[in-house]
Amino acid sequence: MLITTTAMIDGKKIVKYVGLVTGEAILGANIFRDVFARITDIVGGRSGAYEKELRRAKEIALDEMRNEARLLGANAVIGVDLDYETIGSSMLMVSASGTAVVVE
Repeated sequence: MLITTTAMIDGKKIVKYVGLVTGEAILGANIFRDVFARITDIVGGRSGAYEKELRRAKEIALDEMRNEARLLGANAVIGVDLDYETIGSSMLMVSASGTAVVVE
């Protein structure tokens, strides 16, 4: 399934707009990962553990959105938007939304 942030797909014709589709992922952060991330924040550098969790949450959210679009009979999702949030002090949330369409 084609997923894009743009409103159009070059070389494809949108023949049907199916509707809004979404996917969400909320992941708790590990206490040991939190400690090492704080150390990284103090001494500088990137927090690989958090980056890995954010990537995993993004993939889960996109997979949920893709599956919802498939169930509606779509073969593409356009206008995709990803949002990242923190919930409390130890939860990460990623939400994906877009418009499910049929293209030919």
